[in-house]
Amino acid sequence: MAVAYDPQNIFARILRGDIPAHKIFEDDVALAIMDIMPRAEGHVLVIPKAPARGLLDVDAEILARLIKRVQHIARAAKEAFQADGLTLQQFNESAGGQVIFHLHFHILPRWDGVALRPPGSMADNEKLKEQAEKIRAVLGDFKD
Repeated sequence: MAVAYDPQNIFARILRGDIPAHKIFEDDVALAIMDIMPRAEGHVLVIPKAPARGLLDVDAEILARLIKRVQHIARAAKEAFQADGLTLQQFNESAGGQVIFHLHFHILPRWDGVALRPPGSMADNEKLKEQAEKIRAVLGDFKD
């Protein structure tokens, strides 16, 4: 049985402007923001503007457009933080590790020998602002 999308989830509220966020990128398809509980320096979230609970219920055309933006933002995050690599995470339903039930992709810059931080620690707001600016500085224009 499918569970309905909740329009009061935190990402829906951020998309409506009810809650502030450090924006990296925004267009008609997606919004990219800094994760307020980052597990790595430069941890970014990319969320679709379309209401979708997870990967299995998003429209395939929207997903195709969304993943292009994920790739574009991932390239910028890797460059901005001079990372050795990236981890891309996407969780579905509680059993799959999903906590916020609006489709989203985690982009985590990674460095050799540096483990991810444990989940759950809030970041300093000024540091998030600086990291967002750093990524935006190398992001460049997106071509769909």
